[in-house]
Amino acid sequence: MTHPMTLPHSFDPGAALPAKTTEYGTFHEVRAGASLAAQLVANGTAEDIDLAHVVLEAVLRCQERDPRDPHLGAFRWMAEDTWIEDLNAVTFVLRALIPMMIQHGDRLRPPLHGRVLDAIRLGLGEIARLNVLPAYTNITALDIANTCLGGELLHDPALLARGRAKLAAWIEFTNHSGHPHEFNSPTYLPVSIRALGGLAELSQDAATRSRARAMLARLGLSAVLHLHHASGRWAGPYGRAYQPTITTDTPPERTLLDEWIAGGLLPGWLGTLWAALPASYTVVETASRPLEMALTTTLTPAYALGVASKGLSPQSNVLMAHMARPGRTHPGVFYTRCIVDDKWLGDSYHRTDRTRTRNLLDEGEFWGVQAGSRALGIYTPTRLGETQSVKAAWIWVRRATVDALWVGSRRIETLPQAVAPGETVVAAVGDAYVAVRPLAFTRLGSQTPLRLVERQGDLVLERYSYQGPAKTFWELNWPGPFFQGRPFSAFYVELAARSAYPSGAAFAQAIDQGEWDEHLDPGYTYAGQGERRYRVSYRRGEGELGIEIDLMQWRLLRRWSEAGELGWPALAAPFARQSLRGPLHAGGATLEADHGPIWLAALPDADLYVAGYLGLEAAQVTLTTPHGATHLTGVEAGVIVVQGGAVSIAAPYTGEE
Repeated sequence: MTHPMTLPHSFDPGAALPAKTTEYGTFHEVRAGASLAAQLVANGTAEDIDLAHVVLEAVLRCQERDPRDPHLGAFRWMAEDTWIEDLNAVTFVLRALIPMMIQHGDRLRPPLHGRVLDAIRLGLGEIARLNVLPAYTNITALDIANTCLGGELLHDPALLARGRAKLAAWIEFTNHSGHPHEFNSPTYLPVSIRALGGLAELSQDAATRSRARAMLARLGLSAVLHLHHASGRWAGPYGRAYQPTITTDTPPERTLLDEWIAGGLLPGWLGTLWAALPASYTVVETASRPLEMALTTTLTPAYALGVASKGLSPQSNVLMAHMARPGRTHPGVFYTRCIVDDKWLGDSYHRTDRTRTRNLLDEGEFWGVQAGSRALGIYTPTRLGETQSVKAAWIWVRRATVDALWVGSRRIETLPQAVAPGETVVAAVGDAYVAVRPLAFTRLGSQTPLRLVERQGDLVLERYSYQGPAKTFWELNWPGPFFQGRPFSAFYVELAARSAYPSGAAFAQAIDQGEWDEHLDPGYTYAGQGERRYRVSYRRGEGELGIEIDLMQWRLLRRWSEAGELGWPALAAPFARQSLRGPLHAGGATLEADHGPIWLAALPDADLYVAGYLGLEAAQVTLTTPHGATHLTGVEAGVIVVQGGAVSIAAPYTGEE
């Protein structure tokens, strides 16, 4: 016997919506109301249905219905909002309403049943007018799912055509680089996965279902390759993330994988693959070839280090590390920021304050390069108006997780602590050492301290380019008669297992004995032509990495390692590859196709071989493993799995040999 649903503690009967109280008042989130209504209708008791009607009325009152408004059909984010500002609200509201109507719409009584369908139609019209850029991955995925499923629900051929075309356009856009543009986001990749999962489950169109499942497999593969075994956390770098995820105040992302597989959102072979991954490896993916945006992650039993070649947004974590702390609640976390005007974490909500923010946003543009455990990074502030400070910050979350701290050979016991130019800072955190060596930077004033401090419980190494009275910087304006290039702050980061060195001082000494090469071109006033280059490289033993940029246009010129110039691979790991055509080789398996893109993951120790085809036209695909060859003709987007010699095919095809 079904019992009435237990309501969330946040439900406000007076407003018929979930409530959120902050220091600025009480707010009612409309998308949460839509989700609650869908849950009530799914539970389906008479009491649930009666309450769902009340909640849906409250949700529908928050939709823009004025035909003169350019956002006709949009929803307010909060019921208290007086205008449409957050343009994403409509996609999140319809994500709840459309599946509700497909699966249980007959449980709603007229006339509300018809009003909900009318609201969906108006909302889909707004989504079509917005026509979000495919680079905005999670909202694009919601657009696709809402429009395809909404078109089927409303029996609207124009909506169906638009939704299917948007799906094909997003797949083609993503295939051009390899990884979704909104890269490796523990906050937003789950939104995309759930949207595609709903589309794969509910769509009546076979081609739509197969394309959604093919992209789910590829997104799931990337997620698994970034799950750190030692900590259970999603390793960086992140395209977008919020502070609770960064500081590991959310459940380990490993639980997401378990939930997705158990719920059928992702295929079970991904769990087998994750369990069989080697202890240490590096994975590289490209999120945008045109923007030269790639992500590199090295995972080991002691730590995971990830670096992006450039950031996506102020919510990016361009350089991030997790350090294993066995038996402890939280792993160690290390990340970087460029910060203007000494902002730090606070409690502001739905408004910006000069010094307090709920998320510590990155206010810099970045170029970076990583080779295994070593990384070089270069920051410049995004924009400077009237400014009282600019700094680069290297942050260890929770100073209490830092077991020991050194500056060069000196053991540090108290803070604050000044750091001299050319000194290497090493923190011992759990099973790993984290080393930071600040390099060349631009002085924007006479006061440019470099120091270790504690800020709200975090350990921070901070280097100022400017600290002083609020001022504007004429010399940084372009176009402008004084401009000689963007200010910059460069640095080196390296991680090591604590078992590799007797102390942090020994690790710092090893780093300091490497060979550094830094070069900055002389300054000149820029007239729109020419370059001013900054180059830095580091070599120790057989390893080398380097980066060179143009400060005038903040343009990447080169990135390299001891293996040579670094390219922009769609997916590259010792056991996984992706390319436009092939053949691909990994783990004793070969994948060939006459169209692409294709990807291959092979773990012979687990006797698991998985091949994916992401193209938009029928192809011939051949997967050869130690168990033999599987040749398919007329293959549409999908996956071939060979596990323990058994072959399973999750793709439409016309013939098999």
